[in-house]
Amino acid sequence: MTSVTSGVTDTAKPKKVLFYRHSIAVRITHWLNVLCLSFLLMSGLQIFNAHPYLYWGQYGSDALPDPSFISIGAVEDGDTIKGVTRIGSLSLNTTGVLGASTEDGELSPRAFPSWITIPSYQDLATGRRWHFFFAWFFVINGLVYLLYGLIGRHFRRDLVPSKDQLTPSHLAQEIADHARLRFPKGEKARHYNSLQKLTYMAIIFIILPLMVLTGLTMSPGFDAIFPWLLDVFGGRQSARTIHFISASLIVIFVIVHIVMVLVSGVWNNLRSMITGYYALKFEPNKEAPK
Repeated sequence: MTSVTSGVTDTAKPKKVLFYRHSIAVRITHWLNVLCLSFLLMSGLQIFNAHPYLYWGQYGSDALPDPSFISIGAVEDGDTIKGVTRIGSLSLNTTGVLGASTEDGELSPRAFPSWITIPSYQDLATGRRWHFFFAWFFVINGLVYLLYGLIGRHFRRDLVPSKDQLTPSHLAQEIADHARLRFPKGEKARHYNSLQKLTYMAIIFIILPLMVLTGLTMSPGFDAIFPWLLDVFGGRQSARTIHFISASLIVIFVIVHIVMVLVSGVWNNLRSMITGYYALKFEPNKEAPK
């Protein structure tokens, strides 16, 4: 692996070494995923707004015995309305964010606000077209990344944690370091830590496939070819719920990922995902590897 060392004349400053961290395949598929997931999320919320209720099982209705266990809606509140998000028996007032949001200066019933859906106005057909287009784009991009990861040994080299990284003491130390926003420096920053590896592996091999498969399960046309998917996920309504939960986990992952990028060095992380090169910093009294 070729390293490019930046010239540092002031010995009091940390030495910097650039090393090639991300291949062009990783970088291209990463940014295409950013594009796809953004449109999938916004169009998916448009689709959810058409019926903002989640059920478990093959069928769902607003009455017993199949009531929704998650819902986002609006109820009358005097001369106005208020947004209510219900999870099981817990009801939360989410006015202004979920259930009821301001449009043209007044509150309107809407599960997710217009600024986060595609299109901004309520249009199920258009939302579905956007969603299906980027869904297949996302699947193709994911297959390209998967093939590269297997053939180029990217998964084994960069993402599979070693036995030492999986010990309870090591994991506990990394959790404590992350909580204190202490990030590895020098040679230790050359590779992903165990928390990063475990998270990426879970997203790549569990959450994303689950989201894709449940999305396909909701398609009557696809069910005609693979009817056993309905049995695997316990029905179309269960698949819709798992799809929504999986998408929510992806959103949480992205938020945490962005926060970590911001606090650990915005430019260094962006440069590595644009050019492939990541800068390692070494203390002045320590010799940086060539």
